Amino acid sequence: MPTLDGTDRRILLALEDDPRIPVVLLAQHLGLARGTVQARLEKLAAAGVLLPNSVRVPPELLGRPLRAIITAELDQMEFTGAMRALALIPEVLECAAISGQSDLFLQVVARDPDDMYRVSQEILACPGIRRTSTSLVMRDLIPFRTTALLDSHETPRVE
Repeated sequence: MPTLDGTDRRILLALEDDPRIPVVLLAQHLGLARGTVQARLEKLAAAGVLLPNSVRVPPELLGRPLRAIITAELDQMEFTGAMRALALIPEVLECAAISGQSDLFLQVVARDPDDMYRVSQEILACPGIRRTSTSLVMRDLIPFRTTALLDSHETPRVE
């Protein structure tokens, strides 16, 4: 796996803001030559850093190979404070409100098991988080995809 340098990270961060920005504008925005940006993007794509049809960077390339799904119970009266606090934890990749016994579904990453413990303790320290349950992701079996939906012959209903 390649190491991301400062220029690679600047390009990827700019793409997070606007993934459809033309290379020429991206180069101007970053103060880099168009050829440099184009070459970097091709290098990142060839190395698997840019996921197909995405600008998302695999967390393992950022030194966080351990991934977990954390469900959390939340005091609904402290929802806003909890969301603000969770958003400040960089290892929280996503958070969704869910139904059932838990209130939140979080996907998190860490450097190793000790770091995952630290991340889970930070989550528990957020206002309104009552209890969590952590499950380590052992292996991705079916990665996120939408192509099957695009290939389906169902006609979406537009209202």
